[in-house]
Amino acid sequence: MSSVEPLKARRLYLLLRDRILSGEAGPESRLPSEPSLAEEHRVSRVTVRRALDKLATEGMIERRPGSGTFVSGRVTGAPVIADFSNVLTHLVEMGRRTDVRLLSFGYVAPTPALMEGLKLAAGERVQRSVRVRLIDGQPFSYLVTHVPERIGISYSEGDLASTPLLALLERSGIVAERASQTIGATLASPDIAEALELEIGSPLLSLTRIVFGPKGEGVEHLHALYRPDRYSFQMELERAGGARARRWSPVPSRASEAEEADLPPGARDARN
Repeated sequence: MSSVEPLKARRLYLLLRDRILSGEAGPESRLPSEPSLAEEHRVSRVTVRRALDKLATEGMIERRPGSGTFVSGRVTGAPVIADFSNVLTHLVEMGRRTDVRLLSFGYVAPTPALMEGLKLAAGERVQRSVRVRLIDGQPFSYLVTHVPERIGISYSEGDLASTPLLALLERSGIVAERASQTIGATLASPDIAEALELEIGSPLLSLTRIVFGPKGEGVEHLHALYRPDRYSFQMELERAGGARARRWSPVPSRASEAEEADLPPGARDARN
């Protein structure tokens, strides 16, 4: 088989996948036959079959003998859109279930970037944990968290596997006063691709957040990678400033701390 065929199959897979996720091909709708797809996209039937096999493996389509190929009724459609400042709290309001899987836990020497970001003293170590968060049973984020050792020793690996990190910090008497976060994009490395059930090199949303205490001390460094087909960020903006200095400013989140405190454990778990 030509080395070009796998690339053609991936292009067709991405095209059909986009049609399904965008709603252009809705749940239970019938896809064109293999010969029709081959003719429409000027590829071989083998290429079409490879693309459909991948969609079937991901549960996006169903092959019904004697009837054809149909979009699965289980496809959720567009990715979850989260408020940039409130991240995951709203998921419970949408009736979505989130779980976490702890992949690794330990204490390491910080990198220079971590030392600067968390304002660590010379010789301080950090607790490093790697988690995968799932929504409705499907992985959508890969979370690497670093916490100063003096804070991390207040809870165990078992605690982190069952309790939200922010709740553990608060239990330790840590007050999260403010945070700085940036967002970008990256590609999935082999280990991250495996954890998020993606192909190596798949695009990912990247978020880095540093949380600070009342005295400006760093209490948490989070690097989160998100599958863009299952998650995206949104920020509401409003015009602000005087007539000669008009600019766009973020609109404060509607969810107050009091409202968040009343959320059930599953909702609070989604905060980090």
